[in-house]
Amino acid sequence: MAREFSTVGVVGLGTMGAGIVEVFARNGIDVVAVEISATALERGRATLTGSTDRAVAKGKLAEADRDALHERVRFEVGLDALHSVDLVIEAVPEHLDLKQRIFAELDRVCRPDTILATNTSSLSVTEISVATSRPNQVIGIHFFNPAPVMKLVEVVRTVVTAPEVVADVEALCARLGKVDVTINDRAGFIANALLFGYLNHAVAMVESHYATREDIDAAMKLGCGLPMGPLALMDLIGLDTAYEILDTMYRRGGRDRRHAPVPLLKQMVTAGLLGRKSGRGFYTYERPGSPVVVPDQTTPPATEAALADGARAIAKVGIGSARSELASPAVVTRVGVVGSGTMATGIIEVFAKAGYEVVSVTRGMEKSAQVCEAVKTSLNKGVVRGRLAEADRDAALGRITWSATLDHLADVDLVVEAVVEELSVKKALFASLDEVCKPGVVLATTTSSLPVIDVAMATQRPADVIGLHFFNPAPVMPLIEVVRTIRTSPESVATARAVCAALGKTGVVCGDRSGFIVNALLFPYLNDAVRMLEASYSTADDIDHAMKLGCGYPMGPFELLDVVGLDVALAIQRELYRELREPGFAPAPLLEHLVTAGYLGRKTRRGFRDHAHR
Repeated sequence: MAREFSTVGVVGLGTMGAGIVEVFARNGIDVVAVEISATALERGRATLTGSTDRAVAKGKLAEADRDALHERVRFEVGLDALHSVDLVIEAVPEHLDLKQRIFAELDRVCRPDTILATNTSSLSVTEISVATSRPNQVIGIHFFNPAPVMKLVEVVRTVVTAPEVVADVEALCARLGKVDVTINDRAGFIANALLFGYLNHAVAMVESHYATREDIDAAMKLGCGLPMGPLALMDLIGLDTAYEILDTMYRRGGRDRRHAPVPLLKQMVTAGLLGRKSGRGFYTYERPGSPVVVPDQTTPPATEAALADGARAIAKVGIGSARSELASPAVVTRVGVVGSGTMATGIIEVFAKAGYEVVSVTRGMEKSAQVCEAVKTSLNKGVVRGRLAEADRDAALGRITWSATLDHLADVDLVVEAVVEELSVKKALFASLDEVCKPGVVLATTTSSLPVIDVAMATQRPADVIGLHFFNPAPVMPLIEVVRTIRTSPESVATARAVCAALGKTGVVCGDRSGFIVNALLFPYLNDAVRMLEASYSTADDIDHAMKLGCGYPMGPFELLDVVGLDVALAIQRELYRELREPGFAPAPLLEHLVTAGYLGRKTRRGFRDHAHR
């Protein structure tokens, strides 16, 4: 039988500690809430009161339940108040010496059978435990912020934590309505080990002026469905906290360079730019502690551009700090799309629905007929689902011309290439487009992995060549990565952004580097998850749970890999490693072995999971 915890102590009443107090009190458990001073204690009480009052205002907590919750909490100054509790959870700042001092004192104060737990997100639970005479009764219970809302708890056992202590804490998590994942004591545990490498990489993109903070955050929200962009999330976590976690993971986790804090992060912390709590981090906020972002000196200007017919105003085609050009977009009314695959079909539909005249070019009339049928089928689905009027469907189809020859692109204003991902094929196509198309036409490639500059240099007009990376399915996904090379003109960038806006898409501008924004940030994270599984640190299910419940991701890494295709993920990861030469980007051997074995994910009914009977 699992141990019954009737009274718990919480040490440290900052945002995290106050949230943990609320979790226990909501679930009928008496809490002794402890701080170092009366002033700190009152701040903690105010945090708890504010949280529960907001829950009442939102209809998520009855007034009577709120009052009963507060009755269960006793606020005290000093650790001596914890002499009779069954469990203590420490939630003080992430400093090992501070935590060790507290645990040594708790060892003296608490009953011999009291379990001592730390809420650390990055420090060694083992190193904390040895400050006591009972390391077998010390465990990590890592709640996620905000604790009353987030479902995940990482239960961290050391090599000497007693099995019954682990079992008792797991049962307690279930009583609290939490989903626990039980893991060994390793730097970053699951969620932070996967999350902070990704966050650090995003900071590096800002530091190198590869893309703006707005474009990086928009790319990851719209391209991956994440609840927050990485830089906004860093501001929420606190840049000082993020720095400490990264520094600890770097020192404890094998000195992986990707966990070495980017110099910009240290500079911002030193300058007091800590994120929301200081009122300024990567973004500027209305006031310290406020979630409301206000414009500052690096906020991109908002300008207006109109298409030739004047019917659609395009907002926010301004070029921000990482794209200093500010040029006028060319008028685009007629678009050519080359290709016959899923992506080409979706792009044709997107342009036609937005009012553009479209010339679809394939390798033969049979292919054209297939693409035409696919576009009709997709548009008809829109009508059936009530998302598109029949008249609009017919008008969109009426704007499309079907062709099997590039010569029909002679009078278009923009060409979008969506052929196979082979550089030789794309270069040959762009050389032909260079001969066919009139001067000034923007030539765009939808490549997701190849260098755009290689394609551009196959033409005599590299200033007019740009990347327009649509995401699949193109009619649904709201993001387009606008990829400029070192030869792309400001006018081509402005035209591409204006077209994105006219399509109702968000265009994010970045340089011509492997993976662009989304894949460069996403796939190393997925590769890290494979390495974690490969090392037998945790299971695929627990890792997926950790990222979905702890970080709010729509899919866990292994779910996503099976959907994307393990062969696709491997090809992208190889390309990233080949270009950037970062050792941490080398594809995980397990990923390579699964691809070699033909386990490619859902499309082969077997990947990290068996989908044959699902």
